[in-house]
Amino acid sequence: MNTDILISNITNPTLLFFLLGVVAATVKSDLEIPASSSRFISLYLLFSIGFRGGEELAHSGITKEVAVTLAAAIVLAMLVPMYSFFILKRKLAVPDAGAVAAAYGSVSAVTFVAAATFLEGRQIAYGGHMVAAMALMEAPAIIIGVLLIRRYDKEAGNATSMKGVLHDAFTNGSVLMIMGSLLIGIISDEKQAKGIEPFTSDIFKGFLAVFLLEMGMVAARRFKAFRHYGWFVTVFGLLMPLFNGCITAWASGMLHMQEGNRLMLSVLAASASYIAVPAAMRLAAPKADPGLYIPMALGVTFPLNITIGLPLYWGLVQMT
Repeated sequence: MNTDILISNITNPTLLFFLLGVVAATVKSDLEIPASSSRFISLYLLFSIGFRGGEELAHSGITKEVAVTLAAAIVLAMLVPMYSFFILKRKLAVPDAGAVAAAYGSVSAVTFVAAATFLEGRQIAYGGHMVAAMALMEAPAIIIGVLLIRRYDKEAGNATSMKGVLHDAFTNGSVLMIMGSLLIGIISDEKQAKGIEPFTSDIFKGFLAVFLLEMGMVAARRFKAFRHYGWFVTVFGLLMPLFNGCITAWASGMLHMQEGNRLMLSVLAASASYIAVPAAMRLAAPKADPGLYIPMALGVTFPLNITIGLPLYWGLVQMT
């Protein structure tokens, strides 16, 4: 792995704002991003990446690489929660194991955005279909997690209908926003779309920096909240994303994908959801502790991926 890549990633302004947020929470500063502003920025980021991805997908069309990539994304979203669950079940209660497994089988849109910024800084393109891959990975992971909980936790057998779980998975605000924006980007007139380009592209990195500042504060606070679960969950939150990301970075070389797309797929495999999955698990697995699976995804795995993970996966992509 090239040391210059690691240094460049660590000194990225957006990441530095994340670290500033961690420092602010650690020293108990009164620095705060209003909840309504944070909600707006998160929706804006999803809107922007979805719309731009739709435009790119409209230009490229459905090629063999697009079809292979989407299929690989769905397979990953089903496999990762399966083996994660059986590792977690050794130390955690079944509902907790299922919820954490679903989170790690699903994806983090903000990690995806960070990876896009990483590639843009190196002037390396990635396909708009990677946004579709991200959107498609949410629901399968949630469904697998719920099915595993039902299979191994007898008390949870009929707590919630699968129809309700599916409805919550697909109508979750973040999923609906990115899928809807993707569709709009595909069908929009190219000339008309240029009219909103300053909003969809030019201010993107500024909003991302502010959002990561808030994420840093939230991550630092929530990391403290789950330390009583012990070393096992922390080690899992560190090693599992590295394993998933590195294996995908290596294996994707056999799929004849472009380097940028390989990195994005690796990041999707390595990331963990702290938005869509918690919303679904509140309905499907009420006995699972949000104080476990949200801090694992946000307080451990997210900062790992944007500091060490991105340059590591990129190094592997270039080597294979």
